[in-house]
Amino acid sequence: MNISEPKSPPEKAFKAFSFISRSVEETLHLGQHLGEMLEPGMTVALIGPLGAGKTIFVKGLARGLGVKPIVTSPTFVLINEYQGRLLFYHIDAYRLKSAQELLALGADEIFYGHSVAAVEWADHIEEALPREHLSVKFTILGKNNRSILMTPRASRFGSLLQDLAAKITS
Repeated sequence: MNISEPKSPPEKAFKAFSFISRSVEETLHLGQHLGEMLEPGMTVALIGPLGAGKTIFVKGLARGLGVKPIVTSPTFVLINEYQGRLLFYHIDAYRLKSAQELLALGADEIFYGHSVAAVEWADHIEEALPREHLSVKFTILGKNNRSILMTPRASRFGSLLQDLAAKITS
């Protein structure tokens, strides 16, 4: 009979982080805090209606990544590239008709390289997203209020959200 030490209970997985933003500034700061924590190879998939705050959030991500130029929505060019502490890609999938269109633009190199990517309208190209990503869903609650629900699609994002929640609530 093999006797081993009892195993500690499994760590509880961090399921999601929900935040109510009451202003553009709060959305920007939440994005900035997350951007400060992002690591190479991470993808943030943003979902929500027009005017929900996705681009503001991405501007915060960029600020947290140390990007100096003003970040603009790449609606017509589809992908903008910025240099900060990491290479940062801002992708707008609104005008794409399929995931294949994004893959044809080189998304695999972006998603599986040493950069960070933020994808607005990610629900339009869900099949092209890496399996491991952070889903961020925006819901308009009122003129200035937004519900921002972040759901990890990999354990490393769960840890990241746990750290973000601690930082925001401290």
